[in-house]
Amino acid sequence: MEEDINHNLDKAVTWVNKAAKEGAQVICLPELFRSMYFCQKEKIEYFDLAETISGPSTKTLGKIAKENKVVVIAPIFEKRAPGIYHNTAVIINTDGEIAGLYRKMHIPDDPSYFEKYYFTPGDLGYKTFSTEFGKIGTLICWDQWYPEGARLTALKGAEIIFYPTAIGWHPSEKKREGKPQFDSWMTVQRGHAIANGVYVAAVNRIGLEKENENSAGIEFWGSSFICDPQGVIIAQASQNKEELIMAEIDPSRIEYIRRNWPFLRDRRIDSYNGITERFLEEND
Repeated sequence: MEEDINHNLDKAVTWVNKAAKEGAQVICLPELFRSMYFCQKEKIEYFDLAETISGPSTKTLGKIAKENKVVVIAPIFEKRAPGIYHNTAVIINTDGEIAGLYRKMHIPDDPSYFEKYYFTPGDLGYKTFSTEFGKIGTLICWDQWYPEGARLTALKGAEIIFYPTAIGWHPSEKKREGKPQFDSWMTVQRGHAIANGVYVAAVNRIGLEKENENSAGIEFWGSSFICDPQGVIIAQASQNKEELIMAEIDPSRIEYIRRNWPFLRDRRIDSYNGITERFLEEND
């Protein structure tokens, strides 16, 4: 992404148009696509990047969605009210209207990922949206690591879960920790697909972004991918190039996998009482 938010919006329009022309029906943009990843620093003026719903991004992408008869998932920095901001995915339907919102539930606070400073945790719960092209769910980035979010989204009928994302390496850690970090990211999301019998699409940033020339920055690892309900990678992008990836989502594949791996059928829902506790002591 670049510093010019209007340029980034124009670029998003270009990519949505391109995807639509190539036959895409549901198009997802990366997390906070309209700006650089500003959460590398706690800086009060960055709140000025936030926008209301509806606002410039949703109005512009709504027009493009309607022209192309596609669904667009637009992840934005939402200004809900003075002092209340969210990391939000807006689902825009084929008529250009907003079908609904998902507000990021899990908010990280790590070096160069100071999201708790900016984002109020989501309060809409886990959502599934009915579109002309099927039922879709969306979670956002840090939500990727939580099986509970994927499970609840799948239980609400999602056939595919989208994860707009901004994840990468701290450059100083890449040589030592880079491979296991990346492998963990891929593995956990493929696991969500397998455990729930759904397709998963992770949509990540690329490139090195620095808060300023003296900071180390974050090297986003790209590698956006789509996997099927068995966790098989059916499309994957490179690590260092902006590009479009597409795959066909086959509802009959979901049915076939769930018949053979009936994990949802065999859930022992009577035995999960402790799942809403923060931690269980040995004798609980």
